[in-house]
Amino acid sequence: MTISPPRTAPVVTPAVPEKKRARPPLHRRIWRDRTMLMLALPGLLYFLVFHYAPLFGYVVAFQDYQPYLGYLNSPWVGLQNFATVFSDSRFWDSIVNTLQITVTQLVLFFPAPIALALLLHSVMSEKIRRFVQSVVYLPHFIGWVIIVSIFQQILGGAGVLPDLLAGVGLPRWDMMTDPDTFPLLVTLQLLWKDAGWGTIIFLAALLSINQELYEAAAMDGAGRWRRLWHVTLPGITPIIILLLILNLGSILSVGFEQILLQRDAVGAEAGEVLDTFIYHYGVRDGQWGAAAAVGLFKAVVGAALVLGANKVAHLLGHEGVYRGATK
Repeated sequence: MTISPPRTAPVVTPAVPEKKRARPPLHRRIWRDRTMLMLALPGLLYFLVFHYAPLFGYVVAFQDYQPYLGYLNSPWVGLQNFATVFSDSRFWDSIVNTLQITVTQLVLFFPAPIALALLLHSVMSEKIRRFVQSVVYLPHFIGWVIIVSIFQQILGGAGVLPDLLAGVGLPRWDMMTDPDTFPLLVTLQLLWKDAGWGTIIFLAALLSINQELYEAAAMDGAGRWRRLWHVTLPGITPIIILLLILNLGSILSVGFEQILLQRDAVGAEAGEVLDTFIYHYGVRDGQWGAAAAVGLFKAVVGAALVLGANKVAHLLGHEGVYRGATK
C-alpha cells in the first residue's frame, strides 16, 4: 500500500488590474472621427446660424430699438418693454386665444397620428399600407394658402356645407367667419394637413418593438386588444411622452401663417394669437423692443414647461427628453 503525498491547495495569484488606457488627445480623436464630423457639420451649422446666433437678438427686448441705430447705439430701457406689453389688454387676449387653440389641438390633434399609425401598422398588405401612407403624407407638402382656400370652398359662406344646410331647410352657417368655432377650425385644418405626416415617428417606434413579445402574449391567450394594451402601447410610450413634452415647449406657438390668413375673417378678438400679435405689434407698428419682449417671454415659458414636464416624466419613471447625469 502506497501512501500518496498530501495535496496542497493551489496557489491563487491575485488578478492584477489592467491599466486604464489613456484617452487619445483631442486632435487625434478629431482626425479619427473626421468622416462622422464632416457628415454632422451641415446640421451643426444650421443650428448655429438659424437657432443659436439669433438668440443674441433678444437684447432688443431691453432697448428702445431703432433699426437705423442698430444694437449698439439704441438706448437701453431695461424692463420698460415688458411693462408696456404686460399692461396691454391685447397681449392677454392673444394669450387666451393661443391657449384655447393649443388645448384644442392637444386634445384632438395629438392622439390622431398615434391612432392612424396603429391602424396602418395593423394592415397586413404591404402594398396597401404604402399606398395609404403616400396618400396621408401628401397634404403635408401643400401650403397653408391652398389649404385655407380649400376649406373656404367647403365651409365658407358660399361653400358646399352651407349649400347642403340650406338645401335641407336649415340656416346657412359660415364656419370660416364664426369666432366661436375658430379653434376647432384651425385644428381640423391641422389634422388634415399633418396627421399623416406625424405617423412617421410612431410607425418607426412600432417597428422597433420586439415581435417575440407579441408571440409570447398570443401564447398566453392575449387577444388583439390585450396585445395592443400590454405590448404595443407600452412600446411606444417613451416616444409619446417625448413628443408630448416637446409640444408643451411650443404651447404658445400655434402657427403664424395659418392664423394670419384667417385672422381678419373672424376678427382680432378671436383670431389674434401671440405670433400674429408680435407681427402686428412689432413689424407693422414698429414696436421692435416690445415685440422682442413677447418673443423672450414665449421662449422662457416654453423652456420652463419643457424642464418641468421632463422632471415629472422622471418622477413617473420615464426617460423624458433627457436624463440627468448619474453620480
